[in-house]
Amino acid sequence: MAFLPQAVGYLSYFFNAVNEHSLHTPFLYELYTKVIKSSHLNGDYSEIEALHKQLLKDKHNISLTEFGAGSSVNTNNKRSIGDIARNSLTSPKYSALFYRLIKYFNVRNIVELGTSFGINSLYLAKYEATNVYTFEGCTNTANIAKTNFEKVGATNIKVIEGNIDKTLSSFFDGSIKPDMVYMDANHRYAPTLQYFELILKNNHNNTIVIIDDIHWSEEMSKAWKEICNHPEVTLSLDLNRCGILFFKNDLSKQHFYLTF
Repeated sequence: MAFLPQAVGYLSYFFNAVNEHSLHTPFLYELYTKVIKSSHLNGDYSEIEALHKQLLKDKHNISLTEFGAGSSVNTNNKRSIGDIARNSLTSPKYSALFYRLIKYFNVRNIVELGTSFGINSLYLAKYEATNVYTFEGCTNTANIAKTNFEKVGATNIKVIEGNIDKTLSSFFDGSIKPDMVYMDANHRYAPTLQYFELILKNNHNNTIVIIDDIHWSEEMSKAWKEICNHPEVTLSLDLNRCGILFFKNDLSKQHFYLTF
């Protein structure tokens, strides 16, 4: 069961989380006060959240193709759209944070691992200067995501379908070095590390990597700890549900739990 590692992760976060008064590095202090805890960079998400609400009410069943750990709530591969939306989609609070990060750092090329119904993808693509390459293993969910992109008129999103274990390496054979990577697919230890190592071979000094559900399971908690300890990671931030990684060579290696 995923409950125990989630509880342990939350307790660790609860007892260790700090705010701006404990942050002395100028880069991190500004990041926290101007982006993570501030809403002044927020956009208008009403159209995206209207789609989100429609999905939550949708009782139609679809068949899922699960390549990863699947759902901790329902392991049946035939589920209602509303059930999937309730248990799988990123919360607006975190999606809005991702948008603020994109705007603050002027992010251009984004790789998203795990499209689902495309709600988080729309937040990532809301900053018009970006190009979002989103990877999804399930054709049925990818088709719903594409429909949502059309409804909003988002033309800066490209959906790459198929098993991410194969499609991601093929994608990185090209010349794109992502400015941001959002990992929300295959919540298992080995694939998570595999994706991370592949990203490391194709990132740059200012790349930002966000890993969702870092305390979702014992495997994810283990993977998150190992990734934070990787020598190329200079700053790792635990925001309870997700973790944010930086590789800037002008930062000394640090790890923080941040109140969010």
